[in-house]
Amino acid sequence: MSKHQRTLVKKAIFHTHFFFRKFPALPYIFKWLLISIIIGILVGTASAGFLRSLEWATDFREHHIWLIALLPVAGFLIGLLYYYWGKDVEAGNNLLIDTIHDPRDIIPFKMAPFVYLGTIVTHFFGGSAGREGTALQMAGAIADQLTHPFKLDRNERKVLIIAAIAAGFGSVFGTPLAGAVFGLEVFLIGRIRYNAIFPAFASAILADWTTNLWKVKHTHYHIDFIPKPEFLPILYSILAGIAFGICAATFSRAIHWAGSFLKSKIKYPPLRPVVGGSIIALAVLIMGTTRYIGLGVPSIVESFEKQLPLHDFALKMIFTIVTLSAGFKGGEVTPLFFIGATLGSALSLFIPLPFGLLAGMGFVAVFAGATNTPLACMLMGIELFGAECGVYVAIACVVSYLLSGHHSIYTKQMIGEAKNQRYESQQNKSISDFL
Repeated sequence: MSKHQRTLVKKAIFHTHFFFRKFPALPYIFKWLLISIIIGILVGTASAGFLRSLEWATDFREHHIWLIALLPVAGFLIGLLYYYWGKDVEAGNNLLIDTIHDPRDIIPFKMAPFVYLGTIVTHFFGGSAGREGTALQMAGAIADQLTHPFKLDRNERKVLIIAAIAAGFGSVFGTPLAGAVFGLEVFLIGRIRYNAIFPAFASAILADWTTNLWKVKHTHYHIDFIPKPEFLPILYSILAGIAFGICAATFSRAIHWAGSFLKSKIKYPPLRPVVGGSIIALAVLIMGTTRYIGLGVPSIVESFEKQLPLHDFALKMIFTIVTLSAGFKGGEVTPLFFIGATLGSALSLFIPLPFGLLAGMGFVAVFAGATNTPLACMLMGIELFGAECGVYVAIACVVSYLLSGHHSIYTKQMIGEAKNQRYESQQNKSISDFL
């Protein structure tokens, strides 16, 4: 290399160092943009395949109702799969949250195919479950495989899992903004990890974009009439929020109690879904309807179109608690949408607000209370129903969040900032190790 060439190289190095000193965030942005692109493409594609499979399984079951009689057998096979080969991934969403709090071993990749297969089988044979849990677990298992190639340290792994959760949630529901905030909000009650805000939003938006490229359609909801935010409508929305918060707390407590009860009574895990599946199959036979199994999306859409009976939300709650506490796979969130939307629609019997608006408020508010993610749920309401309902959605989510206490469907959530002073000492104890 000539003297002139060496001089040019030195100048280039000098200007490069000067440039990065002037813009210190650029290496971080470049690195996490690349990781987010990979997460977005992989997770968005996985969500698209999962949603297509789920649609096929639901349609096939509805045209072959006799399959529901085989739900106990299907449950036994799922139980065997996880008992003998999947104990290290059985914790599901709680494993993801636990990894954010205290990153240790890489999440086994087998979590993705295991939860995918378990969820499809659950829906194919008539269990009452959702899809969010599957999307998050698939996303987490896929994304965590990037830890070694990118040589991520402990704190960077936390950001990676948050971005994965955001991508999974945003792509499976078609709500990237809500997905990003959900990833930032779900693991620590009352606090947000701002150093993950760029990867979370980038991954969620890219994953949703990828899912749309696969031409997967999401369900659309419409609220016919939204009153002006005046004193009485706001007062009514507060009352509705109280009902949604109580409902959320009841669901969270009941599903944990049912899970503990079955574990105490049935020591061999593969038999628990046999019992739960038998109860569900028998209930469908006696009632003569499949309304309360599967995702229940048609009923959710119906809640925006007419006033529904009060028992719809209660029956869906029972079916879902039995299904998931017994060990079937899926998620709680879409059933929570069903429970909240049908409860809201039914509340129009007593609360003088449009049933469509109450259904939309309940849709996100029960979810907010059960997961302690009010900000994500506000954004979800706006993304799904439009900005016009934003005030009512926000009121319902905040009231539900406050009224549901510190209970959650995710047992590994920690209290970052207590909802009231009574839990202040618990907050300080819970967060000390995390910080």
